[in-house]
Amino acid sequence: MTTTSRCSSSLRFADGFHRQLAQLNDGRLRATRTSGDPEADLDREIQIRRLELAYIEHERGVISDRIAHVPTQVNAFIDWFESLKQHGPGQGDALFPWLAEYASLSQMRWFLTQEVAGEAGFDDLVALTQLGLPDQAKLELARNYWDEMGRGRQEGMHGLMLRNTSVELKLAPRIDFTVWEALALANTMLALASSRRYAYQSIGALGVVELTAPTRVSKVCEGLRRLGISTKGYRYFQLHAGLDIKHSEDWNREVLRPLVLADPACAKLIAEGALLRLRCGERCFERYRREFGIGQLSHQQAA
Repeated sequence: MTTTSRCSSSLRFADGFHRQLAQLNDGRLRATRTSGDPEADLDREIQIRRLELAYIEHERGVISDRIAHVPTQVNAFIDWFESLKQHGPGQGDALFPWLAEYASLSQMRWFLTQEVAGEAGFDDLVALTQLGLPDQAKLELARNYWDEMGRGRQEGMHGLMLRNTSVELKLAPRIDFTVWEALALANTMLALASSRRYAYQSIGALGVVELTAPTRVSKVCEGLRRLGISTKGYRYFQLHAGLDIKHSEDWNREVLRPLVLADPACAKLIAEGALLRLRCGERCFERYRREFGIGQLSHQQAA
C-alpha cells in the first residue's frame, strides 16, 4: 500500500466511523431482558463485527513492518515488551507533566471527561479475554479481575472509584461531546476483547496498559491534588499509580512468559495488541495537547 492510499484509508477510520461504532457499542455489554426482535439484535451484532474486523485489520496492516521485527524467543520478547514503557508510542508525552503542574480545573474536567468516555471497563475486558486461556494465564487474569472487583468489597471496586471521580468533578461523558480519538480507544479495546480471533492481541493490549499506566496516572493524581480534589476523588489514580506496577510484573511473568514459551508464534500477536493500544493512546494525547494549545517535548524533557 502506498503512503497516499494508506493515509486515505486511515481517514475512513476516523471521526464518523468511530462515532458510529461507539453508538453501536453503547450498552453492548450490559445485561438486558429477553425482549424485542432477536433478528434485529443479531443484525446489529453482525454489523458491529464487520466494522470491527475492517478497522482492526486495517490497523494491523499499518503496524505490520514494526511487528516483523518483534522477537519470538521468550526472554527477548519480554525484554521487547517491557521496553515499550520507555520507547512505545505515546510514552513520555508532555501532556501529563502539564496536567500535573498547570491544568486548570476546567481543563482537567475536559481531559477526564474524554478519558472516562474512552474507558471500556478494564474489569469486563479482562473477563472477556480470559475465556479459553491456558490455566496459568487464566489464573493471573482471575487475580487481576479480583483486584478490579475490590477483592470482594464494593467500596474497593476500581470502576466505582472512577465513578466517584466523575461525581466529584461533575463529569458528564457523552459520545457526541467526546473526541473521536478517545472513542477509538474504547472501540479498539472492546473489539479485541470480544473476539476470540484477537484473544492474544487483547492480552497484549491489557498488559501494556498495566505496564505504562503508572507514570501517567501518577501525574493525573498530582494535578487533582493540586486542584484541591478530595482523596475520594483522586483515589482511583492514586491506587493505579502503585498497584499497576505489581500487576504488570505479574502479567509479564504469569501470562506473557508462559504463553510465548508454549507457542512462540503468539509473541507477534501479543505485540500487535500492545502497539494497537499504545497508538490509540498516542492519538489521544496529541489531540488533547492540541485542545490545550501545548506542544510536545522530548522524552527526556517530559520525564
